[in-house]
Amino acid sequence: MGVILQAFYWNCPDVAGVPGGWWREVLARLPALKQAGFSALWLPPASKAAEIASMGYDPYDYYDLGDLAQKGGQATWFGTGADLRALLAAARADPPVQVYADLVLDHASGADAQEQNPIDGQWRWTRFDPASGRFPRSWADFHPCVFESWDGYPLANGMPDLCHRNPRVYQELLAWARWLIEDVGFDGFRYDMVKGYGAWVVGAIQEYRYRLSGAAYFKPFGVGEYWDSEGSITSWLAEAWESSDNPVAAFDFPLRGRLKALCDTWGYDLRELPAPGALYVDRPAQAVTFVESHDLAEPHPGADPIVNAKMLAYAVILTHEGYPCVFWRDWFDLGLAEEGLRSGIAALVRVHEDHARGPSDVLYVDHDLYLAQRRGLDGQGGLVLVLNNRGDGWSGQRVRTAWPGARLVPEAWRGEDDLGTPADVQADGDGWADLWAPPRGYAVYRPA
Repeated sequence: MGVILQAFYWNCPDVAGVPGGWWREVLARLPALKQAGFSALWLPPASKAAEIASMGYDPYDYYDLGDLAQKGGQATWFGTGADLRALLAAARADPPVQVYADLVLDHASGADAQEQNPIDGQWRWTRFDPASGRFPRSWADFHPCVFESWDGYPLANGMPDLCHRNPRVYQELLAWARWLIEDVGFDGFRYDMVKGYGAWVVGAIQEYRYRLSGAAYFKPFGVGEYWDSEGSITSWLAEAWESSDNPVAAFDFPLRGRLKALCDTWGYDLRELPAPGALYVDRPAQAVTFVESHDLAEPHPGADPIVNAKMLAYAVILTHEGYPCVFWRDWFDLGLAEEGLRSGIAALVRVHEDHARGPSDVLYVDHDLYLAQRRGLDGQGGLVLVLNNRGDGWSGQRVRTAWPGARLVPEAWRGEDDLGTPADVQADGDGWADLWAPPRGYAVYRPA
């Protein structure tokens, strides 16, 4: 299915020293990212926000991508509309990568005036007169309104909460999504904070048939941010999918919790890793797996990053089922890409693209050792991951693989304070082979 790169992090224009230049920064990195094997980029919210120095999660003018002088300047913190369109055009060029827009549908910010809401008599900042002239808003477009009092998740920070039951709001948001794809050039969406509105809104955007310049109709990729338990996420997915032939995916927050424990908790029991209760186990076709995100990594307030042995987590998401997402700072700023070596994310991305195909099987698992295979598909691909959580030496197990008589070749590996290289292994006529990994590390083998 490919590999996503989350192509931003919190305060990235400021941290990287490129205020107003982030789109150009990503564009400069794009050729190398294509070469590395990434199939999609996830960009931050592109619309003009309430303030210029904003990550965009406080949208003001949906149709201003940095072209209009308002809210303190013309360009957004990421750049101009022309910069963004240049990035999207380069992404479409051969070899193409998809680009996903971060869609903030729950709320707005930066209103131009207060209004008294006649429903409850309260004064709120709900008068929006954007310079684009498109989708102006008043109290009637926000909660509480005549269509609905609340949607169950009003924001505590004072941003007015859009009422999607209002037919005008619903229609305007669908038109905005269509504009982002058909005019601007995005390929899909990351839906921000989907707890804040009905899943039917996402279903409608996913279900619409979009069209680019006379090309065939298509439906976009979409993934929702539902930060909760697997049961709650599954319930939301079921609601969003109802009668849909383009189901949305969801970020696998339960798996991320397991990965955090694996990397940062000494003595984590590997038998918990493949247990039910995570999307990549129970609903792998709808799972977007990830290790880090802008909400979890520094410099986001309240960050909870993985700080130890992070490559163990990447070894899991880039060998198992699901649509894996790599974090920009891990690739670039933390130096975990290690391009040209077998010990970094780059080697695992190549493993994913070349070999991570077909259904999964757990071949062996105990407290400290985990072996799982991807069986390949139509005679192509296939791999075995060996994950060793012991810190006192190499560990392995004799397991029955899907490839009788094959030579199993290590493609990626890493150990803690151990630079040893796994050896090729010859499977016997029934597929049995002894496969090992370095201490507090992993090895990925593929059939030759």
